[in-house]
Amino acid sequence: MSNTFDESTLASVEAKLAATDRLLETSYPGDTGARQPIHTVYVPGDKYTVDLPERWGHNAVATAGGLIGLSSLAAKLKLAEPERLAELVAAKLASEPIEDLRLDFEDGYGNRTDAEEDAAVLAAADSVSAAVAAGKAPACIGIRFKCFEAPTRARGIRTLDLFITRLVANGPLPEGLRLTLPKVTTVAQVESMVYLAEKLEEAHGLEAGRIRFEVQVETPQVILAANGTHPVAQLIASGKGRVSSLHYGTYDYSASLGVAAGYQSMEHPVADFAKDVMQVAVAGTGVELSDGSTNIIPAGDPENISAAWELHARLVSRHLSRGIYQGWDMHENQLVTRYLATFAFFREGLQAAGTRLRNYVHQINSAIMDEPATARALARYIHRGVACGAVTADEVTELAQITLPELEAIALNRSHA
Repeated sequence: MSNTFDESTLASVEAKLAATDRLLETSYPGDTGARQPIHTVYVPGDKYTVDLPERWGHNAVATAGGLIGLSSLAAKLKLAEPERLAELVAAKLASEPIEDLRLDFEDGYGNRTDAEEDAAVLAAADSVSAAVAAGKAPACIGIRFKCFEAPTRARGIRTLDLFITRLVANGPLPEGLRLTLPKVTTVAQVESMVYLAEKLEEAHGLEAGRIRFEVQVETPQVILAANGTHPVAQLIASGKGRVSSLHYGTYDYSASLGVAAGYQSMEHPVADFAKDVMQVAVAGTGVELSDGSTNIIPAGDPENISAAWELHARLVSRHLSRGIYQGWDMHENQLVTRYLATFAFFREGLQAAGTRLRNYVHQINSAIMDEPATARALARYIHRGVACGAVTADEVTELAQITLPELEAIALNRSHA
């Protein structure tokens, strides 16, 4: 029986879809496999010291009341396995209290004289280099400089230049270097950042593409432009592979839409709309997505601390359930509920996810017929839990009956030798 379609017909289809193939390969490469931090901690640029993460972790545990206090708080928050959660979170706060740290030279630093900011930037770079050399730096660390709007553009560029130049002078750039470009309004601002990154690489003999950056979404214009387009999607391509993450800015964005201060929140409908657009924009691109922060801080009297912890835990759980795996923390006591809520999220579905993945991998008959895409989602969920410390390697082996390399291979859709 002859085929209906001859070679020329098939060749015509290949030609018609060549551009689609290139688009999918270049613009939607999928998950990079890089570890995404579960949070970004912001501190003023002149307040960072090498021992800050350790100090924050110690203070957070002390405020919670140690292991017993962590367990009691987990139970109060109605989280499963409170004692086990307490053990895991206490260990995390002792070993890696901060996964991603941003030294802030924008809103958290304010406007000061050029001489004062210059000195603070150079001191910050020296502290980062010292922390990296001593093995005490968080996995990800960097700065947020001032935005590229006209009043602050020159200062922001100068801070960026001084920071990178000083780091290079001190040694290799940190592997987990993160740079945050705030208040992005247009694609042109991202294109300008790409240009500056290229110039820095050229000046310091760095590998092309070494300098990447995060884009902070804080204005409605980048969500929906005057011409009806969504610049937030366009800027990823315009970033030429340098845009590593999109971060939602809770308060600037809400204020720009006229939301009254008392109603500005990570869970306001305007916030959800912006993050929904951002989530669609990053899908399949390998670009990460982060939620913003809450300004309700667990500090002061015990009643206020308890209420703020309850709110923070709920907000963290909320963005995790929506598929946003990162957020901001602004105070050391927020580390308590960041890890309790995050670890609970990755553990509450662990039994079911591990069993389903085991059945899929080992082709065991079950009541659920999972497809490859679902298996990858199950594996990614468990893999994220392992990366942050919520799930142990032994638990993966016991539940899914696979090794960590096998888990990663499935999560990233790669073959495993």
